[in-house]
Amino acid sequence: MSKNVADKLNKGISPQQFIDGMERNKENFVSLYDNFQWPNEEEKEFFESLNNRDDLRVLILMAEWCGDVVKNIPVVFRALEISGVPTEVLIKEEHQDTMQQFLTMGGEAVPIVIVADTGGHVLGQWGPRPTHVQEAMTAFKLANTDRDAADYKENLQAAYAEMGRRYGEGTGYQAVILSELRELISSF
Repeated sequence: MSKNVADKLNKGISPQQFIDGMERNKENFVSLYDNFQWPNEEEKEFFESLNNRDDLRVLILMAEWCGDVVKNIPVVFRALEISGVPTEVLIKEEHQDTMQQFLTMGGEAVPIVIVADTGGHVLGQWGPRPTHVQEAMTAFKLANTDRDAADYKENLQAAYAEMGRRYGEGTGYQAVILSELRELISSF
């Protein structure tokens, strides 16, 4: 069955309302947002070219406490700003029904960027993190199915450390996010 988010269109808050309402991690989020730079002109031109696409809507399921939201969403916001595609934020805790439709390997992980048509039919999704970073968590989950195992927490911390290593220093990972979003949107 295909996913539909028609009942959520026009029910979220704007990206600016999300930023204004942040009580946690706001300084880091705003710093990444304010200091965002396009990695190349080609990526910027692609997102600008979406201004004639009045058939798309974006919902971003997220929470301000999440490190991946803080790291990834400033890039997504910047790309969508110049695209002109209507974008709304759904706070995870306030939209649990939607969260349950977009689980990652059976778990609740944010952010999830949901791209839909004007009727709410989901065309695609991105998240919770760039593919090369997510691979570390996927490997952990596949290898550690018993949450009660003696080494579960130790292995989880190792997975987090590996994810941090894969994000790397600085903002190079942002180009990967833009590339993945571009690939997703280009597919429809």
